[in-house]
Amino acid sequence: MEQIDTLVVGGGQAGIAVSAHLNRQGVPHLVLEKARIAERWRSGRWDSMVANGPAWHDRFPDQPFAQTAAEDFPAKEEVADYLESYARRNHAPIRCGVTATRARPRTGAPGFQVETSAGTIEAQRLVVATGPFQCPLIPPLIPATAGLTQIHSAAYRNPGALPEGAVLVIGAGASGVQIAEEIAASGRRVYLSVGPHDRPPRRYRGRDFVWWLGVLGKWDLPPAAEGSEHVTIAVSGAHGGETIDFRRLAARGLTLVGRSESYVDGRLSFAPDLARNIARGDAHYLQLLDEADAYIARNGLDLPPEPAAREIPPDPDCLTHPLETLDLAGAGISTVIWATGYAQDFDWLKIDGAVDAKGRARHQRGVGLVPGLYFLGLPWLTGRKSSFIWGVWQDARHLAEHIATRRSYLAYRPDQE
Repeated sequence: MEQIDTLVVGGGQAGIAVSAHLNRQGVPHLVLEKARIAERWRSGRWDSMVANGPAWHDRFPDQPFAQTAAEDFPAKEEVADYLESYARRNHAPIRCGVTATRARPRTGAPGFQVETSAGTIEAQRLVVATGPFQCPLIPPLIPATAGLTQIHSAAYRNPGALPEGAVLVIGAGASGVQIAEEIAASGRRVYLSVGPHDRPPRRYRGRDFVWWLGVLGKWDLPPAAEGSEHVTIAVSGAHGGETIDFRRLAARGLTLVGRSESYVDGRLSFAPDLARNIARGDAHYLQLLDEADAYIARNGLDLPPEPAAREIPPDPDCLTHPLETLDLAGAGISTVIWATGYAQDFDWLKIDGAVDAKGRARHQRGVGLVPGLYFLGLPWLTGRKSSFIWGVWQDARHLAEHIATRRSYLAYRPDQE
């Protein structure tokens, strides 16, 4: 049976980051990746997808992007290549094509026994770095017998790969908006179901919104209260980066509808919340502008005023007279794309106390409540930054230091002093 000090499961941005830090701490370790390095970036994204943050920001701090200019947004393939390059540069001991199928505590000894598709490994410590994009969520709203093509955004590639006909996109975060806009630009009729969301400006007064979140201290916000961890953020790096404006999308031909609520006899009903959801997004947008203006004034920065940023276009007809129901067949809808996020899967962790009754990881800043168990790459692991490339690098450093400290305690022998 193979033995290793620390086993990392997952070879995406989290696994690569923690491997680099473990190497620097001199911790023997192994990283398992069930597919290729950064596989989600290659096969779990649509063809035209780009990063939602500029290249100067959404990267590891010790390696810039090679091809994309600092203020631009790298394409998904470049992000995957970047992560592969980082793994090579830091000599990450990664085994690809190996799936961890079950982990349990060792009997009568510390550590864990992890069963994999390539055999069993014993490890003193286990880092779960499987990320937030594990199980695509499709709510059981429209039955499979409805005669529609229903796919998750993870399976969408391009408009040409869809059946002929109109398209309903459910979910108006970064993925849903970009997919809906791309399909509409191809000449399709598109309906976009909009739920509650935050809508930041892409740029304001010469600075990207990621810069504003940094100087305003918002990246370091602590984990959100239960129930508000996953508020959808409508932001995009597409077309060189632009502020998402649902009124502008409607002017381009998209039909906005409220949150999808129920389905009966071919008709989909929407909650009467479209205007409220748009207004909430506007309020979030304007609040960030206010905070940015106050920061500029307080610190005497020479950043040009941008009064046009506060201009809100007129409400489109689909917002002032929203649809209550929609006959999907009558509207010619052949495809429903669910941009409704992902669920996390920790069923393979057969470790008492690893997760709570709802299947969520139990941890403090990524350090599991079970000794020797760690979690990395989850949204809000330590704060708002945690699911971003640069944020996961910081979280990984903390875990690697924690592991190194624990090892130093265990290695201490009084007679060696």
